[in-house]
Amino acid sequence: MADREHRPCPGAHPVPGGPPPLPDGQTVPLAPRPAPAPALTRRQWAAGWICAAVVLVLLAAGILGTL
Repeated sequence: MADREHRPCPGAHPVPGGPPPLPDGQTVPLAPRPAPAPALTRRQWAAGWICAAVVLVLLAAGILGTL
């Protein structure tokens, strides 16, 4: 494998029509983070527990062969 010459990498150059370069030490601005999802309501918790119970009952019935 051929090694490249031991010299500094070429410097960056601005893109025509692009934003101006940032001064050293500054970071690229990022979009703000989205707001966190709201907490689950009691109705959603209850629906989740009911679904889980139905799935477990059907699984147990299927394993036991009663359905």
